[in-house]
Amino acid sequence: MAAELSQDELLLLGRCPFFRGAEEGLLQRVLALPGVFAQDFAAGQTVYQPHRFRRCLGFLLSGQLQVTNGSLSVSVLEAGELFGAAALYNDLPDYATTLTPRFPCRILFLPQADVDRLLGEEALLRHNYLRYLSGRIRFLSGRLQAVAQTGAEGKLARYLLSSGDPDGKAVHTSATDLARRLGLSRASLYRAFEALEGAGLIRREGKTVFVLDRSGLEGVL
Repeated sequence: MAAELSQDELLLLGRCPFFRGAEEGLLQRVLALPGVFAQDFAAGQTVYQPHRFRRCLGFLLSGQLQVTNGSLSVSVLEAGELFGAAALYNDLPDYATTLTPRFPCRILFLPQADVDRLLGEEALLRHNYLRYLSGRIRFLSGRLQAVAQTGAEGKLARYLLSSGDPDGKAVHTSATDLARRLGLSRASLYRAFEALEGAGLIRREGKTVFVLDRSGLEGVL
């Protein structure tokens, strides 16, 4: 039975890193695969945790997922983001953490067998996935220089992806205003800038930040 998504959910799915640029016919074919399913979760219900996870890519269709490590809040996943990439082919999930809905949420799950099939058959999805994984690798390499600032880069990346000119390539803001918006100190903000610049994801010129690699920034989240 095909996974049933609303039109809004289908549009959101088409904008996520894995499916960006896919026509609706391809999305509908993916939803019709026998292993693909959508599931609703209540606030506080565990979605993902170490040693207890599905070998699936998860696509957050609505709500927010809190990422925690023990009692420490690490970050928040927003609608349109995906998780579970490392869990497909390893014995450990993406995070040594737990994913818990902050509000009721809905998630589409794409099992490993279906991911393998789609990557083999669809050049667009293969290209998108490689770009997404490459972005994550580049960011993690740069983040080694700013590991003490956990979370600042993600906040900055999310803001840059959701703001800016109509083309989504430039954001105009002062450092003082941006630090206030993100709830960061100026020192933390500058270190986040340096990490993202070092990874080749952005470039700064005065008060303008140019986004050089949107897929790479999405890999930060």
